[in-house]
Amino acid sequence: MSDMWSITDNISQKASYFLERTKIIQGNIANIDTPFYKPKDLVFEKHLIEFVQMKTKHPKHINPSLEEKVDFKIVEKGKYSGYDANQVNIEEELAKLAESSIMYKSLVETMKKELTKLKISITGR
Repeated sequence: MSDMWSITDNISQKASYFLERTKIIQGNIANIDTPFYKPKDLVFEKHLIEFVQMKTKHPKHINPSLEEKVDFKIVEKGKYSGYDANQVNIEEELAKLAESSIMYKSLVETMKKELTKLKISITGR
């Protein structure tokens, strides 16, 4: 039974990452006029590994475990400084916001398709 839901669980974890990242980026944009504010970002090191499914062709190859629960980590980033030492770059934040929104919407659509497949397999239509 867990194999049946593993794909949807994987997609759900990726979607939650992009949803949380979108919220943090929106907070950065909201604080663009706050003095001494440092923008934050969400780090999820293993999300790239999950997007690229690795295949092992030799018995000695290491198979990456994608079953691990990976937590998100909020880090402060900033390299620009305005007149009030605010380090938010609006262009960079808007680009990250667009990327996160597109990825989230794509993953939601993928989830819908996977659930439709499950519905068809259950009902037999």
